[in-house]
Amino acid sequence: MIRLSQIPEEIIEEVRKANDIVDVIGEYVQLKKQGRNYFGLCPFHGEKTPSFSVTQEKQIFHCFGCGKGGNVVTFLMEIESFSFFEALELLATRAGIKLPDTGGEKKSSYSEENQRVLEAYEWLTKLYHHLLRYTKDGKEGYNYLSERSIDDEAIDTFQLGFAPNIRDFIVKFLEKKGFNKQLLIKAGFVTLREDNTISDRFQGRVIFPIRNHLGKTVAFGGRAIQEQGPKYLNSPESELFQKGKLLYNFDLAKRHIRKENEAVLFEGYMDVIASYQAGIKNVVATLGTALTESQASLLKRYVNQVIICYDGDAAGQEASYKAANILRKAGCEVKIAYLKDGSDPDSFIKQNGAEAFKSQVLRASDTYMTFYMRYFKKDYNLSLEAERLDYIQKILKELAMVESSLEREYYLQELSKEFSMSLDALKEELEVFRLKNGNNPDNKLQNRYTNNTVNFSRNRKLLPAHHNAERKLIYHMLQSEWVAERIQEEIGANFEVDEHKIIVTHLYAFYEERNSPDISKFIENLSDDNLKKVVTEISMTSEIEEVSEEALSDYINIVKAESSDKNIIQTLKEKLRVAEQESDPLTAAKIAQEILEIKRNSKK
Repeated sequence: MIRLSQIPEEIIEEVRKANDIVDVIGEYVQLKKQGRNYFGLCPFHGEKTPSFSVTQEKQIFHCFGCGKGGNVVTFLMEIESFSFFEALELLATRAGIKLPDTGGEKKSSYSEENQRVLEAYEWLTKLYHHLLRYTKDGKEGYNYLSERSIDDEAIDTFQLGFAPNIRDFIVKFLEKKGFNKQLLIKAGFVTLREDNTISDRFQGRVIFPIRNHLGKTVAFGGRAIQEQGPKYLNSPESELFQKGKLLYNFDLAKRHIRKENEAVLFEGYMDVIASYQAGIKNVVATLGTALTESQASLLKRYVNQVIICYDGDAAGQEASYKAANILRKAGCEVKIAYLKDGSDPDSFIKQNGAEAFKSQVLRASDTYMTFYMRYFKKDYNLSLEAERLDYIQKILKELAMVESSLEREYYLQELSKEFSMSLDALKEELEVFRLKNGNNPDNKLQNRYTNNTVNFSRNRKLLPAHHNAERKLIYHMLQSEWVAERIQEEIGANFEVDEHKIIVTHLYAFYEERNSPDISKFIENLSDDNLKKVVTEISMTSEIEEVSEEALSDYINIVKAESSDKNIIQTLKEKLRVAEQESDPLTAAKIAQEILEIKRNSKK
């Protein structure tokens, strides 16, 4: 295992300082600035009100809900289940810094078998791509992509490839690289036939590498270009590849999603590639299955608004409706692109161009309510009065769930115009449904602020005065070496709370090693996760940066008084024990009263 000491401290420091914590965490969590800090939904536990805070100034994060906290390295170790070295390596790569070769074992968060599988995927991704681009064996696949108007730049960006129609080609290639057949069969690279022979799972197919959010290939999608089995074939699911948790192209799209503040969701690889090639890069796709809650939650962490752009046929509209409801449940604002005549995004872009796709499809996307009205209209014969009324009732029930009064008014007017009905009658019926749903206007107004306000004190217990004083001293010691020296002279490590004793002891050593105040670096030096949480929580309290001499003296006196009271109580308890042994009840009662009085005063 790589030890911290094997990598020079100055290199660790350089890597950490080259990666702003807001930028790194911003690739995982949608952060919004409030005052001096940034807030978002915690990626470590489920929540609807943001309690996850990141401070750029101190380069630390802390969740006021679950208590997790630390610096940029700690965050990556937590979110990715990385070892220290893996987190440092990713940050170094991100900043263009080369880590020294330590010669030690680089511990990975992956099992040994999964590491080998990832290595095999890496080799095959390069091989399949090379065959497609530069060999006669891949010409068939290259011609297919050219016919689909996929250019060389897109082929290289997505590392598209071709598996030659040779049964044992891959087996021989990987065996030469040191991979055994049992692993290749288990991982699904090859198939074991009934006659005990082995063949490439994807032979004769165009290959679409499926990458995780870090850009590592974890599966392949294979597209048949001749009459052979299913049109699309994926790698089997495994620890590394779970279709319901990944989105195609997410690793490339996430920064564009952030930039555009919007994600476009497709159904297939070719839609994504065609859009990306056309300059629309905030695009992802599901992997041959319906959208899952896990995928919706992933999108919500990054962005509020999602445009669903599925095929325009009946199946595509049905899938759009289901996906829209899953995304709305996850808290996303949903729009649905409308493709006429049953066309699909890929063919629309090829026929009409990128600008037409942007203006006529994406920017012209329907709101969820408009889509809902059109989607269900097909189920009713609106020439019949009874069915018209049923349809209107259905729309009003859904409209009753809309919080915005302006939106409700807009759609009520649409219904009124379309069906020549009184606006007042529609409003009256809508209010009936709203009351049934428990939508009391007064409650909505009252809760508008309380529900969306981050209240970090909700889970915090009232602490004793000396406990609070110790926390305040630690806060200012973390900001100032001078304060730490003053506390060391007057109190030393005589803090009452055990965690605080350990933290200040580490802090004294930190400054003795000639470190300047740096909370992120100090946290990195702590090996105990609980201590890291305590330090980040204390650091994120809204104290002023500089403390007055008077306030500092007050905190010191409270801590000293607590220590003094403890010593006095200990002495009195010893006297009480002697009095009880000597059967002197009057003296014992007097001593017990003194102890109670000291404890009572210390709580004030």
